Amino acid sequence: MKPFSILPLNKDMLDNLKSLNYETMTDIQENSIPPILKGFDLFAQAKTGSGKTAAFGIGLLHTLDVKKYRIQALVLCPTRELAEQVTAELRRIARFQHNIKILKITGGMPLNRQEHSLKHKAHIVVGTPGRIAKVLSRGTLVLSDLKSIVLDEADRMLDMGFIDQINEIFEYAPLKRQTLCFSATFSNDIKKLGRSFLNHPVEVTVESQHSSEIIIQHFYAVNAQMKIKALLILLSEHKPESALIFCNTKDACRRVSSDLKKSELHCLELHGDLEQKERAEVLVRFSNGSSKILVATDVAARGLDIESLEMIVNYDLPFETETYIHRIGRTGRAGKEGLALSFVKPNEEFRLNEINEFTNNSFHSKDINLAAKIEITNMEPSFITLSINGGRKNKISPGDVLGALTVKGGISGKDVGRIDRQDNLTFVAVKRDVSERAFSLLENGKIKGRKFKAMIND
Repeated sequence: MKPFSILPLNKDMLDNLKSLNYETMTDIQENSIPPILKGFDLFAQAKTGSGKTAAFGIGLLHTLDVKKYRIQALVLCPTRELAEQVTAELRRIARFQHNIKILKITGGMPLNRQEHSLKHKAHIVVGTPGRIAKVLSRGTLVLSDLKSIVLDEADRMLDMGFIDQINEIFEYAPLKRQTLCFSATFSNDIKKLGRSFLNHPVEVTVESQHSSEIIIQHFYAVNAQMKIKALLILLSEHKPESALIFCNTKDACRRVSSDLKKSELHCLELHGDLEQKERAEVLVRFSNGSSKILVATDVAARGLDIESLEMIVNYDLPFETETYIHRIGRTGRAGKEGLALSFVKPNEEFRLNEINEFTNNSFHSKDINLAAKIEITNMEPSFITLSINGGRKNKISPGDVLGALTVKGGISGKDVGRIDRQDNLTFVAVKRDVSERAFSLLENGKIKGRKFKAMIND
């Protein structure tokens, strides 16, 4: 693995990458950053969690003219959640230079507020195809100075039916531009998309399947009536610090979540019926360790940023083999071992055969001991999430919140976990045994000389 220092990047960016613990490049970064820096179009295949956001982010930021407040790069993502994660990662990488403005433009947020932000100009816009196409058609997003377009997880965008919006967006883009296309799979539709929008691209392919040495995969033959009991047995056996349970429908997601809560397990649910604000809160609480279990539909397969997700459970086998690859790609990241467990109903063996064929494996479904003892004590999350009604737009930094709790309030730093800022909200994870004290400090104290309303999210 080669160090980032071999790249022709300025010292400030290299120093910032080092501070983010980006010292050696992943395969996708090593193979894609050099052609991106040289201005070539790119057609890259890489699995989830391979470091592709940093790959295109470094390239976009390296060529940015910071003094020119015009949209110079556009990143298209299939979901709001992924757009949020990409925006956050780009902002981290952009710390090497002051005054780089990155905007997120997605559905689920007030359009007039986003258009107001666009009036104040920006360098990079990250968004979903539907909302980006809309602001382009209204003339509030102008791409006349655009240098680069990124299609992130292009296969997923096609699966979600965004091809018309993508075509419309490219009609507004200058012909002379750099186009970067990242996809987990190279289907015929993706190749057709590449031929439409890319100009003699450099093609990069890194390992697209997940090694069984990194992700341990097991399949269990379970009928529909016994799935919940089987799930409780597996949770009892493995006692994961973080587990993501996938269901194919919103109704199944709600039922599984309800059954787990009846068994006194703390869990969260994520599906399309939740408002964007609720979805964002759920992702924050799961990511910061305030809940060990998330029951979700495939809306969570993209954009969920957990460094060490221990276990994936396919409560329902997905309909598409590619979706299975995306799901299990949430675990076993950054070289860490992960666990992917799947339930196979009697009439679903053909799906397991398709997974074996696609991944060149020979997995078999096996029986689970349904008489095993279920022991689910000690699975309560150690953290709880607090929030205040102020965020990035109020100039609140994570250091401000940490200082309010530790310096002013006397809470130990080890009792404060991850701090997540959004535009108008800030979430902070604290140990449960200091949560009441932390809430009182945030509710009654001041941050940056101002009082903010606090809330316990549990």
